[in-house]
Amino acid sequence: MTGMAHEPLTQGEVLLEGFLALDTPEGFRSELIETDIVVTPPPDGEHEKYISRIVRQVIRSSRTEMDFSANKGLTLTPRSGGVGPKNHVVPDVTFAPLERDLFGGADPWMPCDGVAMVLEVTSTKARPDREVKRRCYARGAIPLYLLVDREVSSITLFSDPEKDDYRELCTRPFGKPLALPAPFAFDLETADFL
Repeated sequence: MTGMAHEPLTQGEVLLEGFLALDTPEGFRSELIETDIVVTPPPDGEHEKYISRIVRQVIRSSRTEMDFSANKGLTLTPRSGGVGPKNHVVPDVTFAPLERDLFGGADPWMPCDGVAMVLEVTSTKARPDREVKRRCYARGAIPLYLLVDREVSSITLFSDPEKDDYRELCTRPFGKPLALPAPFAFDLETADFL
């Protein structure tokens, strides 16, 4: 009887296998972000209110007809230098041009090619959305990242991704409109966020 030699798994491969094998409770979501496994409980009503207001405006006002997916798993480039497994991030909302049909037939974890914008609304722990996820989305070359920061009552649009961050940002307090560039090309109203 001969044994088969197996290549030892790297720490990143072990982490990814463990993450993909998680049995996350219903309503919760799990993400693998920069070698950390993050499990998030179901959102509260205010969180969902902001998402609803933004999605309705995008569908109604965007110059390019948009499709969206809530809680769609995206695979993104690992940290600079390729350290660790690919990030497995779940934005609150992912927008893509309808003509691309990115979500039809997509695997649970899909690449971010063709995504026009991701949206995150902060929860009780805002740091991951403000910093860690922002870096992940920039490394994935997602053109626009929209962050609703409930803690400071503001909305920020990050654009022009390069390497580990976005080079441009525009922040408006709740109540002031925020211009979304092409392919959206409309002013996002935030008066009803107050």
